[in-house]
Amino acid sequence: MAGRNHLYIPGPTNVPNEILNAMHVTMEDHRSPAFPKLLTPLLQDLKKIFKTETGQAFIFPATGTAGWEVALTNTLNPGDKVLIYRFGQFSHLWAEMAKRLGFDVEIHQEVWGKGIPLDRLEARLKEDTNHEIKAVLATHNETATGVTSDIGGVRKAMNAAGHPAFLFVDGVSSIASLDFRMDEWGVDGAISGSQKGFMMPAGGAFLAFSQKALNAVETSTYPRCFLDLKDQMNANKDGYTPYTPALPILYGLRKALDMLQEEGLENVYARHHRLAEGVRKAVAAWGLTICAQPGFESDTVTAVMVPEDKDARNVISTAFSRYDISLGAGLSELAGKAFRIGHVGDMNDVSMLGCIAGVEMAMLDSGFDIKPGSGVAAAIEYYRSTAQ
Repeated sequence: MAGRNHLYIPGPTNVPNEILNAMHVTMEDHRSPAFPKLLTPLLQDLKKIFKTETGQAFIFPATGTAGWEVALTNTLNPGDKVLIYRFGQFSHLWAEMAKRLGFDVEIHQEVWGKGIPLDRLEARLKEDTNHEIKAVLATHNETATGVTSDIGGVRKAMNAAGHPAFLFVDGVSSIASLDFRMDEWGVDGAISGSQKGFMMPAGGAFLAFSQKALNAVETSTYPRCFLDLKDQMNANKDGYTPYTPALPILYGLRKALDMLQEEGLENVYARHHRLAEGVRKAVAAWGLTICAQPGFESDTVTAVMVPEDKDARNVISTAFSRYDISLGAGLSELAGKAFRIGHVGDMNDVSMLGCIAGVEMAMLDSGFDIKPGSGVAAAIEYYRSTAQ
């Protein structure tokens, strides 16, 4: 098929040519005196994306999933209790990881379409008078359902309960795309990955930890090796890594950080919100609904619910085979019930209009009762009226 595949999934996202070019580098000596000139500024500039002045940033040649494990195994002890709300596939996977690692996992099931219930979180933490819960695991943006939780509200609930637990946040599909304030929100561990808002290929786990969390690294007895923060801290202080780094990832990150800072983080957040709003207006014009309930809508991914007599997998396969468009599948409880539109990373108004048009064609081909051009028209009017 002529042209290129159009990637409208919530990750991996489209990689700008500038980043691809920056990653096309020859290998170099990562123990040379020049290497700290690359790594040290990266670690400092990452802190600006996390919005922390007091925390410390880290880069692992891994993924966001590894970042989950880093947070748990470097600060906690075997058998410690952690609390998590399960409201999508990725909060589910983080909970399952914690169980497999031997932690005592307290899972609270929430409706898929909602996020973390702040009132119930506060009440549960107030009940924990012996402070058995050592960490709250919060999924900021649940990619499976297109739901964003209020992390600032989570911290307020924890403070209202007077609870000393760590706050660890999965920001893989939010950081560098959605508003994130590590210091202001009292986040102890923030986890992200290269393949979403950073607009890079997968292979980089980007994290930041508070001083409280870093102090706990010294007392944690959990076995670890490759994902040990102590090794990173010892090497990073001199501008090096404890093992061979993924050099193309580092050079790609340098360009990605430059691009994010040039656009301005507030502008990045506003752009993602505009793109998401246009998609949501298109969905409404089709007469369909989204999975996220009011107040929880994500600005990086929208999960579109299909009528009961339709199978979302047909839309996804038709979009791919006929129109060379990749959409996200409904996961777990949403399999066949929803398809997902990613509007994260290197996107603009025209990019999203192309996606909306392709989705319309795929739905029409799949027998959906929608008016051709309705979603595109709704998005056009919104984008035109809000263009700068």
